[in-house]
Amino acid sequence: MMINRSFIILISCVAALGGLLFGFDTAIISGAIPYITPYFGLDAGGLGWAVGCILIGCAAGALGAGWLAERFGRLATLIVCALLFAVSGIGAGLSHSLFVFVLFRLIGGLGVGAAAMVSPMYIAETVPAHWRGRLVSLYQLAIVSGILLAYFSNYFFERFDHNWRLMFASQAAPALLFLILLFLVPETPRWLLRHQRKIEALAILIRISGSEAAQTELAQIENSFTTESGSAFQLLFSKASRPVLATGILIAVFQQVTGINAVLYYAPLIFKETGLNNSSALLQTIGIGAVNVLATFIAIGFVDKVGRKKFLLIGSLLMGTCLVVLAFCFNYQYFDHYIVLVVLVLYVGTFGCTLGAVTWVYLSEIFPNRIRGLALSVATLALWLADFIVTYTFPLLIKNLGTPLTLGCYALCCILSFIYVLNKVPETKDKTLEEIETLFI
Repeated sequence: MMINRSFIILISCVAALGGLLFGFDTAIISGAIPYITPYFGLDAGGLGWAVGCILIGCAAGALGAGWLAERFGRLATLIVCALLFAVSGIGAGLSHSLFVFVLFRLIGGLGVGAAAMVSPMYIAETVPAHWRGRLVSLYQLAIVSGILLAYFSNYFFERFDHNWRLMFASQAAPALLFLILLFLVPETPRWLLRHQRKIEALAILIRISGSEAAQTELAQIENSFTTESGSAFQLLFSKASRPVLATGILIAVFQQVTGINAVLYYAPLIFKETGLNNSSALLQTIGIGAVNVLATFIAIGFVDKVGRKKFLLIGSLLMGTCLVVLAFCFNYQYFDHYIVLVVLVLYVGTFGCTLGAVTWVYLSEIFPNRIRGLALSVATLALWLADFIVTYTFPLLIKNLGTPLTLGCYALCCILSFIYVLNKVPETKDKTLEEIETLFI
């Protein structure tokens, strides 16, 4: 098989940049919290809403992106996402009332939610099966790189007047870069075939893997469409599709209820609770972001060798252990020897190379061709709703239960994730998208 490596890497990296904006847009709030809290006069509930409102937009974006991606294409949807990212950052940075701030955060959420669904789907539908795990993992690498970039942006702008405004407005730059690069890549061959554009689909497949392999893959894809009857919406909720849809939803939810975004969004506040000032807290947060990036390379290097299921099991177990240790540290006020920083780094690093990266790989590949857009939309919607619940309730749980019990709740969710994956999740490595369909249906 003749593989066009440079073309495959180009389209994967460009699509993955949707994750960079995802990470930047969601994490930029962490550095702005100490400044928007007094500016808008926020209490614990108001802070939870200001931080978490973007996730309502994410849920709506994920819900609408399924239809948009099926109707107008994966590429067109990503272009819309890039525009929403730019508008959101500038608007939030210029806002003078909580209503306007929340409105633009919701707009950004639409882009984040849609990109979270479409970017990994675009990569999964385009690249060869034996490369799919590591290239879809590029999306998670882009997310954590965006988070790290946001942390650096927060640390840099923290010294300026109107610092929180500059933090938000800075996301317009990577958004415009993403928009420009999207015009260099094609639509996915599976979407083109779905819309009877066979010649264009074949041309892309030939460019990816050569003429002979392209003809074989084209026949497999066409067969996956012709063997299914009924509309995509009917198939989505049919008895045959329920097992795969349930698996996708639960894997998405478990990624969030293990507490990762509560830690990432509120990391400076967690560090300040150990006695650090705001600048030192932001600096340690950068360290966590850097570890998250480095850990993702482990997933990229090994997910196609070790497999998805083992990564999910290891991640659930190690993250749960870290949360228990952190709970004890906060319960007994033991903050010596940088133990909180070390355990948080291990927790975030474990997430980055397991649940963080592998969840997107798994969700992008398990759904059948006919329902992939809509099913991934539903699973991503569940992910964002779970993320919103965790993010909104975190300051309230800290206030009413305290940090130790709050972290204990997330540890319990890690245990439930381990049990579910162990018993219900099949392995998908080295299988084509069409072969994976037979595991569930």
